[in-house]
Amino acid sequence: MAVASEHNVGGIEEAAVEEEPQVLEPGAAPFRNFPHYSPFHSPEQQLRLLPPELLSWLFHQGPKRKPILGLDLGCNSGDLSVALYKHFLSLPNGETYSDAARELRLLCCDIDPVLVERAEKECPFPDALTFITLDFMNQRNRKVLLSSFLSQFGRSVFDIGFCMSITMWIHLNHGDHGLWEFLAHLSPLCHYLLVEPQPWKCYQAAARRLQKLGLHDFDHFYSLAIRGDMANQIVKTLTQDHGMELVCCFGNTSWDRSLLLFRAKQTQKLFRSLNH
Repeated sequence: MAVASEHNVGGIEEAAVEEEPQVLEPGAAPFRNFPHYSPFHSPEQQLRLLPPELLSWLFHQGPKRKPILGLDLGCNSGDLSVALYKHFLSLPNGETYSDAARELRLLCCDIDPVLVERAEKECPFPDALTFITLDFMNQRNRKVLLSSFLSQFGRSVFDIGFCMSITMWIHLNHGDHGLWEFLAHLSPLCHYLLVEPQPWKCYQAAARRLQKLGLHDFDHFYSLAIRGDMANQIVKTLTQDHGMELVCCFGNTSWDRSLLLFRAKQTQKLFRSLNH
């Protein structure tokens, strides 16, 4: 989000300087909505852990189930969304490997309309990636916008959801109950869910950055009861409370963030019935 500058540089009129947007420091933007996030946290960190063939492994399906529908929450300016799409479409030599992957469609959402507009302008796959402004915690908007996309394909749920490095921001801004609600609303929307939770040290770093910049503390940081091993906390919540099972952990990025793949328990039954 744009923030007015307070400085008058080199005799330039103050009004002109105030039009210059201040780049939000990583961790200081309240919803991870700072620009140029990908150079700070490169998509390569996640992609190197994910097999390109993942979608083919997960979805052994006939043509009636195409395209594969994905939901990418907290897409920022779309760099990771595009990188995921290219990664799942191509083998290392650049050749596409399956019809299922070629027909992947992603709905990419972010709370910041400025970042969404940038993503739309810079996306090289406009027919395959749709970018929308969405506050996922707003129940009315969530239902309307997600249902509108899914109905185009005659679906009621997504095949796979991507929740990459956003659980901390939900937690800090909405508290323990907000995190629980977020996962409660997200899990029924996806057959599979790939989650990259931030470890607790990232929470502490985000809080320190706000203090360093003289900004207000996150409303819930000091009152959070859910803390410590956040990957384990996410696993427990999704598996014990929200009807999902952990399929695998693909490992940790150099930022010590786990990539966890979950499956809705009813999904395995559904796919078995489709294959018989």
